[in-house]
Amino acid sequence: MGKIIEMKGLTKIYPNGRGIEDVSLEICQGEIFGFLGPNGAGKTTAMKIMTGLIKPDLGAVRLFGYDITDQYEEAMASVGALIETAESYHYLSAYDNLKQFARYYPQVDEQRIEEVLAITGIARYKNERPKKFSLGMKQRLGLAAAIISRPRLLILDEPFNGLDVQGMIDIRNLIKSLAEEEGTTCFISSHLIHDVELTCTRIGVIYDGKVLNVDSTENILRNYASLENYFVNEVERNGHV
Repeated sequence: MGKIIEMKGLTKIYPNGRGIEDVSLEICQGEIFGFLGPNGAGKTTAMKIMTGLIKPDLGAVRLFGYDITDQYEEAMASVGALIETAESYHYLSAYDNLKQFARYYPQVDEQRIEEVLAITGIARYKNERPKKFSLGMKQRLGLAAAIISRPRLLILDEPFNGLDVQGMIDIRNLIKSLAEEEGTTCFISSHLIHDVELTCTRIGVIYDGKVLNVDSTENILRNYASLENYFVNEVERNGHV
């Protein structure tokens, strides 16, 4: 299986001392990788560097073998991303928001727009404006935008935020079906242990800007009663609690 994401020695320290330090990860094709850590652990910083939104102090990222800094367009050509909050034009309907977004992708037609509205469960709200949407609905619209071009890599920052129980189940099933049926590689950050446990095939624990450990979900659950037990153990073992 080919390497889709390669991070080497990523470091970014902000003036307040927070950030990430020496983060190295490799994600292979078809994996659903869970970046698990509390708020403020450095997940979003790493994902912003991965998608070229900010530059690291040290280290490098390659997506599909392309350097995110020197070969940005090639690296991002097959990537769909939802980082921090889902952005939208409040004065346009959900459908027209996706139509605007689709202009970047010549292969996306109106049928595909209808398809992603259905997949993410917002088809019946397609003529409503996102300014009336709940946080969970905005997340669904952001996810629809992220998958509209049928990306080979999906980068989702806290995709379960603001969703009700049914929404979480829907999004989990969507992520799994993209990985299993279309071979999409997924990189997900979350602080919600239960959802990571039920969605991801491999998990990296990030705490205080550092990656403590990376292991397959199968392995973790073979050795620990739950992912929560594993997480607490990793944090304690590394002397942070």
